[in-house]
Amino acid sequence: MVASGARPILVTGAAGFIGAAVALRLLGRGERVIGVDNLNSYYDPALKRARLARIAERPQAAQAWRFEPLNVESGEAILALFAAERPWAVVHLAAQAGVRHSLENPAAYIQSNLVGFGHILEGCRHHGVEHLVYASSSSVYGGNRQMPFSEQHAVNHPVSLYAASKKANELMAHTYSHLYGLPATGLRFFTVYGPWGRPDMAPMLFARAILAGEPIRVFNHGRMRRDFTYIDDIVEGVIRCLDKPATANTAFDPLQPDPATAAAPHRLFNIGNARPTELLRFITVLEQALGREAIKDFQPMQPGDVQATAADTTALQAWVGFRPDTPLELGLERFAAWVRQHPELLQCS
Repeated sequence: MVASGARPILVTGAAGFIGAAVALRLLGRGERVIGVDNLNSYYDPALKRARLARIAERPQAAQAWRFEPLNVESGEAILALFAAERPWAVVHLAAQAGVRHSLENPAAYIQSNLVGFGHILEGCRHHGVEHLVYASSSSVYGGNRQMPFSEQHAVNHPVSLYAASKKANELMAHTYSHLYGLPATGLRFFTVYGPWGRPDMAPMLFARAILAGEPIRVFNHGRMRRDFTYIDDIVEGVIRCLDKPATANTAFDPLQPDPATAAAPHRLFNIGNARPTELLRFITVLEQALGREAIKDFQPMQPGDVQATAADTTALQAWVGFRPDTPLELGLERFAAWVRQHPELLQCS
């Protein structure tokens, strides 16, 4: 669904792993895209700049792409951008990421994920945005043990501030949908991996150590399961949800409320591969893709971590006719090929 007018789509976090991939996909189908990112030093900005350079190289970029180095925490600058550009849709992916980092620097999560998201909501409210799609996270399921995780499960027991901030985003967006009629869709991403990924996540950390002959830290002694989801599947889910704005659930029953929908135009969806994989199996497949064996340093469970994640994607499939399906073997083979093509970026940390 390409907008008929000249109004652009705003993508926040556009230099990030998912944001850059979404921007590329939107440009490829003829959208005008404005990207926003603060290029902070949570991890090496060289990787972020390399992602932006990849976008700028596209033939469409000269006419249809603009990047603004802005921080979503800067309310005055963000609201000025909304007023000047009047985007018809917003894909909000900017956030302070990382579960473990939230234990050490909670203020960064409050400012970016709460204050920053508030500025985005205000921009949408005042400038005619037709649909807000925003990133939530599988981490909101926190201490839940019922598998697979369903959007209809309660998510009242986060185990990290990062998770709590994402739960708060869902509540904030729902409130704006209720009060101002803003169509908003929250997407709970499950352990995203693939080329151009984040250097603080397991695939990059493991690949760097394996190729250098250094030990990899295997938490909870490998007794972890994750719903690893390939980047292209995440992007497909984002785009399909963007193209189908959230609507109110006309059958919503306030006496038996459905946590995934509302009487307001707000929806929540999991985007995950729905095939949880043991961490040791993930390492084995990565070793095969890289052609090297890992030296494993088994560690205890880390604070803020959860033992397992698994996505129920029934609602996503019913809403947009799509569910992620890239096999881990194929996804890690593509990731390994990217590592071989860009060894310099593997050193970013």
